[in-house]
Amino acid sequence: MGGAVLPGLLPESASIVFGGGFPRQTTPATRRAAQRTIYHVQDELERMVREEGTLGIVLCDRGTLDGLAYWPDGEDAFFEQLETTRDRELNRYAAVLHLRTPAADAYDTTNPLRIESAREAGLLDATVAGAWRGHPDRHVIDASATFDEKVAAAVAVVRSELPSCCLGEIARPLCEHCEVV
Repeated sequence: MGGAVLPGLLPESASIVFGGGFPRQTTPATRRAAQRTIYHVQDELERMVREEGTLGIVLCDRGTLDGLAYWPDGEDAFFEQLETTRDRELNRYAAVLHLRTPAADAYDTTNPLRIESAREAGLLDATVAGAWRGHPDRHVIDASATFDEKVAAAVAVVRSELPSCCLGEIARPLCEHCEVV
């Protein structure tokens, strides 16, 4: 999600970090540094929204536990380094939508910030899925034949999670290019 931030939608912290020039190497020290940075950017984005207090519902492109898939030293070290716990991180989010990585033949390689092959992305996807184990309101959106089908499934889950008072706000498209789903 590049460009402008829409109200209620937070951009992916990793794109902010790596798009801003943070080193992207495979050494354990660099991977730890990158994931700590991504975690703190995500934490501050979420904190900003809470402190502003103007939005009742916010969609995050990623969540703080996604970093477990990239952490080189195991889960316990992740929580220790970030001075948090699994329960604390799970409780940050009312619901979790996991959009599965597409099959290798449909994997998008045009994003310059993606350095993983389709195979590597699939392995990371499985690790991210495991990172969110235990969340009480977790939804998995399987890879679909088209991206539009995946988006439609995700929108349906978001709609199901919204209180009835908020449904009118998403009855209109986000922009002139979007359709109401």
